Amino acid sequence: MTAAEELLAWLEENRNEKNIEGMARFGIRTDRAVGVPLPLLRAAAKPYRRRHETAMALWESGVHEARILAGLIADPARFGPEDMDAWSAEFDSWDLCDQCCSNLFRHLPYVQGKVTEYVADGREFVRRTGFVLMAVFAVHDKEASDERFLEWLKVVEAYAWDGRNFVKKAVNWALRQIGKRNERLRLAAVEVAGRLAAADDAAARWVGRDALRELTARRTLDFMAAHRR
Repeated sequence: MTAAEELLAWLEENRNEKNIEGMARFGIRTDRAVGVPLPLLRAAAKPYRRRHETAMALWESGVHEARILAGLIADPARFGPEDMDAWSAEFDSWDLCDQCCSNLFRHLPYVQGKVTEYVADGREFVRRTGFVLMAVFAVHDKEASDERFLEWLKVVEAYAWDGRNFVKKAVNWALRQIGKRNERLRLAAVEVAGRLAAADDAAARWVGRDALRELTARRTLDFMAAHRR
């Protein structure tokens, strides 16, 4: 039995129908899900880290949690741009998209060039991938310049009209996380959010109002003051 087969068997042994029902309530596609929670997936992935062939086989299985495992296990050094494009094209659930962005995509050496490329793509989850990566980098890339994020704020504003649920929530997430990076970016994000909040488009208004509420909240200001960098 291969490592991928072992993990697929483990997933099936730990199938949880109650968890599957809960996933569906949170808008996660469940027709290929087994209901194994993320903490267990992370623990199961640890012995297989960087076993790239295992990761690719797990992805090919199509099982929802196996694909999350694939993102945890894959070797970024062996994961090419064509692989990133292929996986992004098959995203069909927000949690799979977000986990792959956080666990794998942000570590890829060519990822910066993919952000705006994916945002410009009309497919719902490919576009979401671009905006999720903006949010992830805003949190994790401590060395990036403000200029990169100021450019991305322009992209956020340009696409805030996309009313598809999983896109607009990612646009909003990117706007909020960029704004919470430092005071300069917060002020720039507040300006963008203010314009969006006054827009004629309903999706843009929602993005702007929600972001404006968080970026001007006392708890946000206090947190940023305490973690100023």
